[in-house]
Amino acid sequence: MNEFTKPAIDIPAQVELLQARGLTIQSPERAARYLEVISFFRLSAYMRPFQKPKAQQETDHQFKEGTEFKQIVNLYSFDRELRLIVMDALERVEVAVRAALNNVMGTTYQDREPFTGSHWYLNEQRFKREYPHKRLLKEVEDKQSKESIHLQRDIKKINQSNVSASLKEQRIERRRRENYARFYHSCYDAPRLMPGWAMAEELTFGSISHLYRGLARDNDRKKIAKRFELPQEVFESWLHSLNFIRNCCAHHSRLWNRELSIPPKIPNGALWDLPERLEPSLVQPSRRIYMVLLMLAYLMRQVSPDSQWHNKVKALVTLHPEVPLFPMGFTENWYEHQFFN
Repeated sequence: MNEFTKPAIDIPAQVELLQARGLTIQSPERAARYLEVISFFRLSAYMRPFQKPKAQQETDHQFKEGTEFKQIVNLYSFDRELRLIVMDALERVEVAVRAALNNVMGTTYQDREPFTGSHWYLNEQRFKREYPHKRLLKEVEDKQSKESIHLQRDIKKINQSNVSASLKEQRIERRRRENYARFYHSCYDAPRLMPGWAMAEELTFGSISHLYRGLARDNDRKKIAKRFELPQEVFESWLHSLNFIRNCCAHHSRLWNRELSIPPKIPNGALWDLPERLEPSLVQPSRRIYMVLLMLAYLMRQVSPDSQWHNKVKALVTLHPEVPLFPMGFTENWYEHQFFN
């Protein structure tokens, strides 16, 4: 192990460093403003495609001849727009997954004891033995307890205010109904946790993905996946991949040439017939954002048939012809694919 010795340097020194590495900067003042609001470290991920291979570098991180700072910024801007478009689809897909999960599980177990449909998830028998059921319950209970504490704090402040009793009552009721976790905790004492349809809205998408995989009955998983016209093993795989991409978007991480460490399962059929590798780059489309875009385009047809989301993808790529598509795994004539038409 080596000791880290790189010093922190100010913005003017960062501009000088980039110039010393061979990057053409037409306006150092403009470049400095970008570095102030984006940061050198974040932009460095978008510099790599423009840098010489290590074997050709006399010093570290040298840029290819003719590379300009604006090319790096343009790539960063493209990636930012791509994340926004992907997040738009992910939001609608995520909401639909939460709804499908509880619509299936709630109605399937409505007349079964213990814990009927409204609270189906409280029954540990609904889950595989290895699923961390106690962790699920604790996550929901922690949310309710936290909101209960916040509600009591709000009530105390309201009661200390110098307003009429009726106005205090109105304000307390509004605070109680601000979210369902605090409302349930303040109104019901059995079962101690909120119903399944509220629980599904409180969990992270990652927790929803784990919950789906942890369902004990194969038939339950199949019925949920059927809502999206997918085999359950494919749907399970897609939830895992989409959660990873969602986290990338939420943390503003690089997306355009991201490689998926675990590729999603590919359904059968000609529409999913992807080349093993692209030539001459040897990039695997199934491990790149192109596969994710195909997945989202397909899912958007299931959850929002009238959506023009696929056209937003095409428009973004058209507006940025300078961005290479092979690092994203785009196949030749990708724009002719049925999901993008």
